[in-house]
Amino acid sequence: MNTEAETSGQQPSLVRGLSLLDSVLLLVSGIIGSSIFLTAKDIAGPLPNPTLFFLVWVLGGVISLCACVAFAELGSMYPDSGGQYIYLREAYGDLVAFLYGWMLFAVANGGTIAALSVASAAYMGNIIPAISQQHVLLSLAGIPFTRAHAVGLVLIAILTYVNVVGLRWGALLQNVSTWTKFIAMAAFVLLGFAIGKGHWSNFSAQAPGGLSMGLSPGQLISALGVGLIAVFWAYDGWVYVTWVAGEVKDPRRNVPLAMVLGVLAVGAIYLAMNMTYVYALPLNEIAKYETIAHAAATKLFSPAAAVWLSAMIAISCFSAAAACTLSGARVYLAMAQHGVFFRRMAVIHPKWRTPAFSLIGQGIWAAVLTVSGRYDQLYTYVIFGMVLSYTLTVIGLFILRWKRPDVPRPYRCTGYPWLPAIYVLVGAAWTLNTIIERPTEAFWGTTIVLIGVPGYLYWKRGNREDAA
Repeated sequence: MNTEAETSGQQPSLVRGLSLLDSVLLLVSGIIGSSIFLTAKDIAGPLPNPTLFFLVWVLGGVISLCACVAFAELGSMYPDSGGQYIYLREAYGDLVAFLYGWMLFAVANGGTIAALSVASAAYMGNIIPAISQQHVLLSLAGIPFTRAHAVGLVLIAILTYVNVVGLRWGALLQNVSTWTKFIAMAAFVLLGFAIGKGHWSNFSAQAPGGLSMGLSPGQLISALGVGLIAVFWAYDGWVYVTWVAGEVKDPRRNVPLAMVLGVLAVGAIYLAMNMTYVYALPLNEIAKYETIAHAAATKLFSPAAAVWLSAMIAISCFSAAAACTLSGARVYLAMAQHGVFFRRMAVIHPKWRTPAFSLIGQGIWAAVLTVSGRYDQLYTYVIFGMVLSYTLTVIGLFILRWKRPDVPRPYRCTGYPWLPAIYVLVGAAWTLNTIIERPTEAFWGTTIVLIGVPGYLYWKRGNREDAA
């Protein structure tokens, strides 16, 4: 059946086929990957006080909401695919926006898809030993390529193909995997409290020598700051829904609403999971375990629960990879349409009405990073750049209030200017602290971003020549 675009002879366009529920599920699933099953140790260490342990999760959600309400106004102003890339372009121009998109393609999104796909396969290996990470197929430059890596490549191919052949298929895969993840996590929490062998006393117990609520303001801020490092990354991903704004129904309403509802839902899920962990183990024990979910399941139920838990984490990682796959390709589509990326990625498939070539290019690069084995290391280099990009975008809200006062704003930022200003201060302080405390990561992260400058100049020159 021919589309309307094909019948009229016009270029095919994207389809606004994502409902508010689809958008919320995309955002929530994109945020909740593997971090909630791993990060409790990094928070219980500096904050071995139950009240402070839970407070830092609440603070992380509140600070993320300070950015969300700013992004929500920008999303209501520019309801197009590309999201944050579009906002940066409107506020700062082509170069800043391109470097953000380049960072996403080169490391952040490609590395996320690679890492989550391999992690999903690795946890599947705990259930199906034949695909365990212990089975090394070959060694590439001293880096082992395991069966889990091979299965990760298969998962990347599946995610790419499903999203290429239609938005509805991609959304369906996303929604099914997300609801499966929710059901598994709900079962873990409800059964943990109903029949688990935990102790309510853990909620009032403080680790020997741990922090008391009588801390000086400086000590409290320092401890919370350390805990927030892990919490912020656990909340990262709420920006995904802005990237697919061009395919959201009634985007001026649903994109802002999805961001706020999604972060609130994630905050509730994170608190429930961490309450289950504390019910299972006191904080001084939580601080000893890298894989806290496994330790909590073993304590609450039995060692046999590890198999069920591995399945839950595998589904969670796969679902998060699906969210990143669907949404990330829309940024490169917008870049290519503006003449600052591979031209082929600007093409929308006439039959499937998806950014097929952008999805394929993203999948190929994620596969390359998977084979290289360097995706985790590369991602640590651009972490501070991602937070810097969020901070610059929130600053962009202030700039666009001045530069573009006449652009319709169906949603205006709640708490303006105070809430976005709080995020700017927190984000700027955190970025500066990363540069000071981790100069190597900051240097290489900056280098990766600046490597994109020659590409930008090349594409801009080609675009000018075509225009002439």
